[in-house]
Amino acid sequence: MFRAPAIFVSHGAPTFALEPGLLGSRLTELGERLASATAIVVVSPHWQTCGIRVTGAAWPSTMHDFGGFPPPLYSLTYPAPGSASLASEVAALLIDGGFVATVDSERGLDHGAWVPLRYLRPDADTPVIQVSMPHNLDTRGALRLGRVLAGLRDRGIVVMGSGSLTHNLHEVRRDGDVAAYAREFAGWVRKAVMAGDVDALLDYRTNAPSALRAHPTEEHYLPLLVAAGAGMSDMPMAIDGGVTYGVLSMDCFAWGVA
Repeated sequence: MFRAPAIFVSHGAPTFALEPGLLGSRLTELGERLASATAIVVVSPHWQTCGIRVTGAAWPSTMHDFGGFPPPLYSLTYPAPGSASLASEVAALLIDGGFVATVDSERGLDHGAWVPLRYLRPDADTPVIQVSMPHNLDTRGALRLGRVLAGLRDRGIVVMGSGSLTHNLHEVRRDGDVAAYAREFAGWVRKAVMAGDVDALLDYRTNAPSALRAHPTEEHYLPLLVAAGAGMSDMPMAIDGGVTYGVLSMDCFAWGVA
């Protein structure tokens, strides 16, 4: 059976859905290698809950969980199927791994999930299950979550963490100038990922340059640890996504892609 990869995707601002930039075509190229995937399980920081919830709807809705953006953005949909049976299996797997997990049959896909998936699987032909992030998740918990989900890859199920390699919305720039600290932090992360230095990634707040400035809060960094936990037995591949709005690094990583 096809062994699916683990992926970390920087989903940027919601406008990424309309403005593919450097990353869009590169995600589509990566997505062509996922044609044999049986499903995609995605963790996004835009769904945080007490414990973990797993989407169980047969056809998850497309959530426009943002405001103040161009009207065309709100007409976009991503009509991928879900899977109630897989949702139950994922919840059981998480419970066996020591997490508290339940299936949510009403929840749709937030923009952290569907925006990058529009490029990865533009035909929306692969079932998608979203897994929430617990409110109290930290770096070690995120790594453990990824390790629990890792076994799904042997069944052809992609494990995807969707976040942002840098995420300081207080410093968004419209003039296109890229903040030096964002490039520096992204470069440090890339070096640690490619070296397999999990300890450095876990303690990035101490080890990485400008860590607090790159991530004033941790929720958009943690999906990187989820993906690393699911993929750490494989060689990583880096995908250069550039920097949008001066401070949002769009770099991505994939583990287990030939």
